[in-house]
Amino acid sequence: MDTNKRPEDMERITTPELAQAFVDEQVEAVRAQVGDRKVLLALSGGVDSSVVAALLIKAIGRQLICVHVNHGLMRKGESEQVVEVFRDQLDANLVYVDAADRFLSLLEGVDEPEAKRKIIGAEFIRVFEEEARKVGDEVSFLAQGTIYPDILESDGVKAHHNVGGLPDDLQFELCEPVKLLYKDEVRVIGDELGLPEGMVQRQPFPGPGLGVRCLGAITRDRLEALREADAILREEFATAGLEGKVWQYFVSVPDFRATGVRDGVRAFEWPAIIRAVNTVDAMTAEVPELDWALLKKITERILAEVPGICRVCYDLTPKPIGTIEWE
Repeated sequence: MDTNKRPEDMERITTPELAQAFVDEQVEAVRAQVGDRKVLLALSGGVDSSVVAALLIKAIGRQLICVHVNHGLMRKGESEQVVEVFRDQLDANLVYVDAADRFLSLLEGVDEPEAKRKIIGAEFIRVFEEEARKVGDEVSFLAQGTIYPDILESDGVKAHHNVGGLPDDLQFELCEPVKLLYKDEVRVIGDELGLPEGMVQRQPFPGPGLGVRCLGAITRDRLEALREADAILREEFATAGLEGKVWQYFVSVPDFRATGVRDGVRAFEWPAIIRAVNTVDAMTAEVPELDWALLKKITERILAEVPGICRVCYDLTPKPIGTIEWE
């Protein structure tokens, strides 16, 4: 039997009852697989890793060691939410690593998008490896938030693992309790496990985080302006009831400035670019016609509340020809 193939008769998980049945089944399976040994998980705060963490905590409690690496490129409040939900509410065995200075120092002066991605990805592996080595003698399993589309897109070879590239001498068995589920099913499971709605309904977020939305070479002041502008956008979309209705929305801030006037004085500051798209498969995407009053309110708030930004633009480009992310 191919354990990476979803059974044809497997019912789609759409209700709390089906979700609870799945949770009960996986709790038993994880306990049988793990026994009294320990499991390591890279907990990003994304939907998949958060649901896996909550499921494993239910099954084996503090035998699960969660490692959250804050690379300084998270959205506003995300790392704090991970700590609050998992350490404070769920009593997780959580290792929090503040590596922001480490990542941002490596990225200084790097403006090519793929180079930035490679630096962020490679450094994440290095940081996680360091933490894995600290507990290596205790840990037997590596848990991952692999889901079924990852397996399908990898043609059965699981190239989408959350943590790839660990050294061969770190010998962990895999624990992947949601690997036969689709994303919508994972969200239903997250609801059933009691995770906050904002975490369960979290938008797709690139692995390099805000590193690919702070366009060009990242500077700390522009990154902070981006983080604040993006938080305003997400807050106003939530207030307008657009969470779950618009597939993805975010702000990018480019590495050039525009002329403005602030308090009667010339301002030479950055533009903020709003991007919102609807899509089914992320291969093509359309731009929603947002309410004009909403766009004006977001603009007014960003210009009034975010130092360093003097213009706000709305990107109307569909995919193709534009990609969803700018970098």
